[in-house]
Amino acid sequence: MCALLALPAVWSAPAPGRQTPKAAQRVHQENRATTRNPHGPTLTIPCDNCHKVSAWRPIKANPEFDHDKTRYPLRGMHEKVECTQCHVKPVFTDVGRNCQDCHADVHQRRMGTNCAQCHTVQGWNVAVQQVKDHQNRFPLLGAHAALQCEDCHKRAAVGQFQGLSTACISCHQTDFQKTSNPNHVTSKFPQNCEMCHTFDSWLGATFNHAGPPANFALAGAHATVACTSCHIGGVFTNFKGRVSSPTDCGNSLCHLSTWQQTNNPKHSTSPAVFPIANCATCHNTTAWTTAIFDHSTSGWPLTGSHQMAPAGKANACTDCHVNNNYNFTSANTDCYGCHQAAWNSTPTFGGSVPNHITAGFPTSLCSQCHDTNVWTDSTFNHANTGFPLTNAHQIAPAGKVTGCDQCHLGNYSTLAIQPTDCGNSGCHLTTWQQTNNPTHATGGTAFAAANCSTCHNTITWTTAIFDHSTTGWPLTGSHQMAPAGKANACTDCHVNNNYNLTSANTDCYGCHQAAWNSTPTFGGNVPNHITAGFPTSLCSTCHDTVVWSDGKFDHTATGFPLQGPHMLRPRTTVTGAVGSMVNACTDCHIGANYTTGYPTTDCYGCHQTYFINAQTYGTNVPNHVTANYPTTCVSCHTTWVTTAWLGAVFNHTYFRIPHNGSSCSDCHINSTNYAIFSCISACHTGNSPHTNQTNTNSQHGGVSGYTYNATICVNCHKG
Repeated sequence: MCALLALPAVWSAPAPGRQTPKAAQRVHQENRATTRNPHGPTLTIPCDNCHKVSAWRPIKANPEFDHDKTRYPLRGMHEKVECTQCHVKPVFTDVGRNCQDCHADVHQRRMGTNCAQCHTVQGWNVAVQQVKDHQNRFPLLGAHAALQCEDCHKRAAVGQFQGLSTACISCHQTDFQKTSNPNHVTSKFPQNCEMCHTFDSWLGATFNHAGPPANFALAGAHATVACTSCHIGGVFTNFKGRVSSPTDCGNSLCHLSTWQQTNNPKHSTSPAVFPIANCATCHNTTAWTTAIFDHSTSGWPLTGSHQMAPAGKANACTDCHVNNNYNFTSANTDCYGCHQAAWNSTPTFGGSVPNHITAGFPTSLCSQCHDTNVWTDSTFNHANTGFPLTNAHQIAPAGKVTGCDQCHLGNYSTLAIQPTDCGNSGCHLTTWQQTNNPTHATGGTAFAAANCSTCHNTITWTTAIFDHSTTGWPLTGSHQMAPAGKANACTDCHVNNNYNLTSANTDCYGCHQAAWNSTPTFGGNVPNHITAGFPTSLCSTCHDTVVWSDGKFDHTATGFPLQGPHMLRPRTTVTGAVGSMVNACTDCHIGANYTTGYPTTDCYGCHQTYFINAQTYGTNVPNHVTANYPTTCVSCHTTWVTTAWLGAVFNHTYFRIPHNGSSCSDCHINSTNYAIFSCISACHTGNSPHTNQTNTNSQHGGVSGYTYNATICVNCHKG
């Protein structure tokens, strides 16, 4: 709040029309030094927070001061209060913010100092209804809403409303002690009344039996039973006067008699399987006779014919549990224990059913073939043995086998042969012995009787396929069987039924010696392999398996690829060519010499004539001999990459040429090593200032880094 006291005349508002707001502001600024602050030096609020420059109006109740900018915004009834009612002194910062600073405490501090618990700034009486509604930690609901304050707050007359407990027993202990149905005291009921009662009335109390502390939902037949039927003698802290599980149906005071009277099965003679405390495992709260046992929990679910009729063939549990024996273990659940008669009758079944007794089948593995529906529809998964029955091996009509004993010969447990041992004497030995293309009996280990599956499948013997690539020598091109290739039978290569070939027998020469010997007659680009001394073990270097006559040699493998004029025909046009180009291998390999390192890859070795006569090939071509050029042609020529001898370029980046008409040998005084050159020894001698070191030194006085050296000149004098 900002309560302004009376101001002197100089602060009064100007007469209308006499001054503009700006003029008034200017006058105020001019008289600033003589203007007295009526609020005293302690008020530091800017003047324009309360006053307008356009009209310094006379003091009235609410100047234009924004109280929201202070720590105490004005709300409700406070908005209509005169500034001076709170700010009784001109020191506006010296004012309290608590209700009791301005309002007398009619409760004489018995209700505490927090007036906002009951009152608001809208008015003292606004919160009275809220107090009556008791909207605090204990709302007045139900019957509590009709009570007067004095009914609970006994010291309300003296303003004492604090210190009451919210627990029901604090007010209703007498009601608790007077109960008779049931007697809460003798039954030792807990004093948390809200477990059963509501705020509306003491009558109609209900208990949630499914929740704590009982944790036993009353369902089915239990829902209509009177409390005293189970809580005998008014004892509600446990069942039947003793501590036991809620699921302890067979307790002596509950369903013990019913448990003792059972006969299908008889529980009392198998207490370990049907203990008194586990009735809930099979029974529910609807009726004892609707018991259901989940047999799968025993590790042996009832399926197929084992189910109770009409789903299965069992009429009672005693069909299997003879003499009321329910103490079965895993050893009692094998089929043979119940179906021994069916086992012994297998010799009479006929058809594809083997005689289990003579076959020596294990009596503990009936479930490998039989299911729980019908014994006669047994099926054995032969794939589990590691040898699945496919194609002709299947039982007819899917395959050609009419019975298991065709392979097992009366013994199913000690089969002496391996699953893939097709040529065993009891299976396909005769077929193996009769083969003739190739003859397996004389073919060695590749056609052993135990390796039939390498080529044959279970469809038919005549569809055998051998993957020749497994030998390390795949059949491609002409080596394939006709019509894909030119071979008509394996014996075309494996002469005399020899299938014991090794890597030494797979070189081409072993089969194609005649073709090798005829190379002198082929003509054209085909070199004479004999006189050339080509190795007979490397035919595949040039030849493929399609046609011998289209052999190709990859010259790049020698480190000297054939390009430009070095290429054999056909080749692209070669410009700037000098002399003849290569037309056959013998152009370079003179005398049919194809040995390693011949001919040399040094250009001079083949092109000495071009080096000697270089000046005749063009006006700009230097005389290599008189110029004392080194014979390392690659310094200027790019060997096989160049299109011809012409166009050679030496990159003289170190020293700019031409140099005053000099030739290469003028500076390069060593004809065999052009890395050696000299300025002084070659040219700058005689009458030149470089004749001797004394003359040269005199020309370089004061030159930093100078030394007298035959090659040092180019460091500064680059042409």
